[in-house]
Amino acid sequence: MLSSKAKYALRAVTFLAEKHAEETWALASEIAEAQDLPKKFLEAILVELRDRGIVDSRRGRYGGYRLSRPPDRIKVGDVIRVIDGPLALTPCSSRTKYGACADCVDPVICSLRPVLQEARDAVAGVLDNCSLAQLINRPRPKRSVVRRIVA
Repeated sequence: MLSSKAKYALRAVTFLAEKHAEETWALASEIAEAQDLPKKFLEAILVELRDRGIVDSRRGRYGGYRLSRPPDRIKVGDVIRVIDGPLALTPCSSRTKYGACADCVDPVICSLRPVLQEARDAVAGVLDNCSLAQLINRPRPKRSVVRRIVA
């Protein structure tokens, strides 16, 4: 399952992808307000993304954050892996962080492992073939209007 932290990271980099053509830096507070994210939590996420090469940061009056490379060169899967780790459902089905499951008798004869590897490959196929540029250019439904009924 995708964590809230990964969803926040994707919302932040989507915001930065939309601003990429302007070649400007965005403050964490600007991203947080535009995406309705908790600022302190977002700042920690942006540091992780910076440390892993997804975003650049700059201090000072004209500082902030921006994507480290064009949005068409950053994949959704890359962002998720930075925040949540491997896309696999189990350690034994991971391509990048393989490990035996704690309760597994023998991964070689495990009947679940092949199907979990297929699931991992299917998820990775979708997420690694979708760039931030494609993500922001996808048609989106109009924002729904939620009406509160006051009793």
